[in-house]
Amino acid sequence: MHKFSTHTGVAAPLMLSNVDTDQIIPAIYLKRITRSGFDDALFESWRSNEPDFILNQDAYKDASILVAGPDFGTGSSREHAVWALQDYGFRVVLSSRFADIFRSNSGKRGLLTAVLEQADIEKIWDYLRQNVGAALTVDLERKVVLAGDESFTFEIDENVRYKLLHGLDNIGLTLEHLHEIDAFEKRRPAFKPTTLPVKTQRMEVAASV
Repeated sequence: MHKFSTHTGVAAPLMLSNVDTDQIIPAIYLKRITRSGFDDALFESWRSNEPDFILNQDAYKDASILVAGPDFGTGSSREHAVWALQDYGFRVVLSSRFADIFRSNSGKRGLLTAVLEQADIEKIWDYLRQNVGAALTVDLERKVVLAGDESFTFEIDENVRYKLLHGLDNIGLTLEHLHEIDAFEKRRPAFKPTTLPVKTQRMEVAASV
């Protein structure tokens, strides 16, 4: 997972509330067996049927920050919603309220979900309406969003913030304690089970020679 400190990018105002995961990525795309390449599925129904939808407008085709309404990511717990947002190019979603599971999935994949007061979200929407295609800056270290001359504070789980700042997924967090793990394994009695390397075909052939 890449480290996240500060990001500046074009912000797309999605002025809708209760956008669920089926709207983010329709269920038909869940049949794919890959974990990437879902950019075409993001908001597919709106992008296909509504010419004026925000991501169909030239000013927002390279957007990397989504400024959404409250209750973003509700509905089913599909991880694909996060994958689709990231594959399209989004690195940050701002909202006043996220569904818990969506927010958890986002933190594990490196998508920053920043919680702001709804009044601040609306001020940012006003700024983006007046400055079409404008960029915002999201500073994770300071926990602020910069829009023009204004600054807005956001909230984020401190554990997720630590992982994003250091580019760590859950495995990376475990590997931070590799020395303690090695020391523990050396102290384990020999009669207890151990974890052996995964056998490969090459290893099996070598063992049989």
